[in-house]
Amino acid sequence: MNYDKEMNMNNVEFGDMPPQAFLLGLLSAFDNRYQAAADAFFKEITWKQFFAIICINLCKEAPTINELSDVMGSSHQNVKQILLKLEKKGFISMLPDEKDKRKQRIKVTDAAREFLEENDNNGQQSQYIIGRIFGGIGEKELMTTIQTIMKMERNLSEL
Repeated sequence: MNYDKEMNMNNVEFGDMPPQAFLLGLLSAFDNRYQAAADAFFKEITWKQFFAIICINLCKEAPTINELSDVMGSSHQNVKQILLKLEKKGFISMLPDEKDKRKQRIKVTDAAREFLEENDNNGQQSQYIIGRIFGGIGEKELMTTIQTIMKMERNLSEL
């Protein structure tokens, strides 16, 4: 594949840039655009706050801040700030761990569950948005992308 002829993004030339550097830039730009679009979609909370709720729900038991930080791939300090804002809005509660009172467990409240139901129409809005984002992308391309990013993630964790 001739990268500089076939690959471009919004009139930005791939040029002599190594494909790895271009991909990292592309991922960063996509993340920024996606966050801005998702922030505009939700009125009450930001994308990062919504993502935190999703990650809390993915955990088998109510996570600690450190556990949630690992799941979200973010620092303890950043996650703590997100959680404080969610707690102020009544979307989460932070309770002492039963076994170790120094730890706090994070639980999603009924208000957050209601928000998720109201803003997702049983998954229809999410499915629509996901369908639009992944339009024209086949399963093979998607699986290759997932495998590539998972390998990049493993390599990053070994740095």
